[in-house]
Amino acid sequence: MAQELSDATRAVLLNAQRNERTEHLIYHRLAERVQDPDNAAVLERIAQSELAHDHFWRQYTGQEVAPDRLKARRYVTIARLLGLTFAIKLMERGEVQAQDVYSQVALEIPEAQRIVADEDAHEHELIALLDEERLRYVGSMVLGLNDALVELTGALAGLTLAMQNTRLIGTTGLITGIAASLSMAASEYLSTQSQDDEQEPLKASLYTGAAYVLTVVLLILPYWLVSNYLAALGITLTVAVLIILGFTYYLAVARDLPFRQRFLQMAGISLGVATLSFGVGYLVRQVFGFEI
Repeated sequence: MAQELSDATRAVLLNAQRNERTEHLIYHRLAERVQDPDNAAVLERIAQSELAHDHFWRQYTGQEVAPDRLKARRYVTIARLLGLTFAIKLMERGEVQAQDVYSQVALEIPEAQRIVADEDAHEHELIALLDEERLRYVGSMVLGLNDALVELTGALAGLTLAMQNTRLIGTTGLITGIAASLSMAASEYLSTQSQDDEQEPLKASLYTGAAYVLTVVLLILPYWLVSNYLAALGITLTVAVLIILGFTYYLAVARDLPFRQRFLQMAGISLGVATLSFGVGYLVRQVFGFEI
């Protein structure tokens, strides 16, 4: 039987029910789609936990609430594109704000906060059991991406003022970047092979090389699309900052790492190297009278 509640508390509980039903649907759909049976089992257990939350609130509201199917589709899509762990942790971040709401609800339903806290702790323990390949190799991706950002932004900045020809700069940057990506992938293979961990050397090298090549392509693309060499450099540096922003945010969510400090550090290093290299390019042009 539904308990007599204030209108404000009933509205909060109905919203909580909707969230729980939605997250139950998300976890259930993810469990159906993942290949790893262990991950699927963990996700289904979390789905049942979310359904238990819904049942708990329903005994006070006395109402069935439909899930937000659009939100469910959105998070399933995010999981496909950016990975299971990222999607789940991004979704769970929204539950931090719910703790304040539950504290208010506890004034009318004292047992609510204790039960929800216990269930949430259980869910976080289950999430920690998820094993996703891309996160096991995230160190290799960071290595490739960081190296490409620092080396190539520096090289392109130097080449830009030395050559002042966008097509030539882009071609030189592409050759330099591809050669560096192969070298970095080979180094990661040898480095991983000498370590006693869960990473496979070939996969580690492929993740490193792929991250490097993708970054190279994105950084040199402006030189193929824009004829003004200074405008191309400006766009490239903007793209570099956006790559750093996106990847740092991904790591911050997926690995529970601080965002602001890591972003400022990576951006500062990349832009600092680019500025110094730009100065080197200017000196080379002046000292050697380099003209193209």
